[in-house]
Amino acid sequence: MVLIANETDIVSARQQGRQMAAEMGFTTTDQALIATAISELARNIIRYAGKGEVHLRRLFPRGLAAIEVIASDRGPGIKNLDEAMLDGFTTSGGLGLGLPGSKRLMDEFEVATGVDGTTIRALKFIGLVA
Repeated sequence: MVLIANETDIVSARQQGRQMAAEMGFTTTDQALIATAISELARNIIRYAGKGEVHLRRLFPRGLAAIEVIASDRGPGIKNLDEAMLDGFTTSGGLGLGLPGSKRLMDEFEVATGVDGTTIRALKFIGLVA
């Protein structure tokens, strides 16, 4: 688990994710995709909630190897999740690619959000071809 409260924590989470992916045998391309998704999710934690955490775990669902990324915070939640998942939608003046971009980089992506915070669970499988 990596506590996320500043830019240095984003780098740490990204590095740990890339290292775990490399150890699991992900291609260098997939390692970069995973690291990018982790960066985007961790950056959203800081931007919208101030602090939170990223958990990384090796999983083997359905006989496939996968890395699981769970990003969670106790912020105010996402007011309109449908809008937040649209490319270009932003409330912070950014490019609006964080959540939808992260979803495209991973193979599975789930968001649970409410007034008590947001938790995002994303999986990337080794060798899964869409």
